[in-house]
Amino acid sequence: MSSTESPEAVLAAVPVPPSGPRAGQGEAVREVKLPGLTLNVRSRPAAGPDRLAPALFVHGLGGSSTNWSALMSRLDDRLACEALDLPGFGYSPPPDDGNYSFAGHARAVVRLLEADGRGPVHLFGNSLGGAVATKVAAARPDLVRTLTLISPALPELPPQRSALPTGLLGVPGIPALLIRATKDWAPERRTRELLALCYGEPDRVSEEAFTEHASEYERRVALPYFWDALSRSARGVLDAYTLGGQHSLWRQAERVLAPTLLVYGGRDKLVSFRMAARAGRTFRDSRLLALPNSGHVAMMEHPDLVARAVRELLDETDGSRK
Repeated sequence: MSSTESPEAVLAAVPVPPSGPRAGQGEAVREVKLPGLTLNVRSRPAAGPDRLAPALFVHGLGGSSTNWSALMSRLDDRLACEALDLPGFGYSPPPDDGNYSFAGHARAVVRLLEADGRGPVHLFGNSLGGAVATKVAAARPDLVRTLTLISPALPELPPQRSALPTGLLGVPGIPALLIRATKDWAPERRTRELLALCYGEPDRVSEEAFTEHASEYERRVALPYFWDALSRSARGVLDAYTLGGQHSLWRQAERVLAPTLLVYGGRDKLVSFRMAARAGRTFRDSRLLALPNSGHVAMMEHPDLVARAVRELLDETDGSRK
């Protein structure tokens, strides 16, 4: 760990979901077993009698399917919503091959869609999940109807200073130092740092939600594979910054055919708001939702505004009903 980066700064770069093991109200949880891979999938049954088009939601680094519960509850009359826990996160165990690269996570998403036969879907992604969703949409346009990206982790050079601790998680040796430096920290302390990083207005988080954050954080940190999944996935983010040519995530974004909604927060400390302009130029069929007071997880912080923009996208593309 460099002399300029405190344990608080590095630990705050670990977005962790805000709920416990229960399915939320109106949600169901299932386990999907694939060769070498087991995925936890959270679903929100359609609220109406009509057969609705499917949607799949992909969380960010250190997150889980519960990151999408608030948004799914606001879209269940338009979409048949499902959110997965990526391998090694939430309640999904590590993949047998230990592959936590962007390509590995993207393959997990594709394999789930192929196994369920739900595609093409309205695909959503946040942060790392946004980069994964971009990769899926570029490589498999047959599986994606529309694409909604919330603070997608596309390469940003130079990155803003507040995002640098996230990169440290992918540096060999840093997680071990961090474990030793923070082993006596209370879950509440970890959670407070997390909220300050991920939310534009962390003081608006209710006491009940804060308690749920802390409880889930404590559970996750105790998992034997927590730091391995986190550090290897963070390394995948670093690797994506070095890829050039056809493998560049920005080049893949250029190939996305699906109508795309881009959501950026003005107070995002991990993905700079200035990247919204470049993303708007890169995705060929894009529209932008700018939220000046939002942080990195707009679907959790401002679910009503995000849901409204999604509905407009669905109306525009007429793709919400089969």
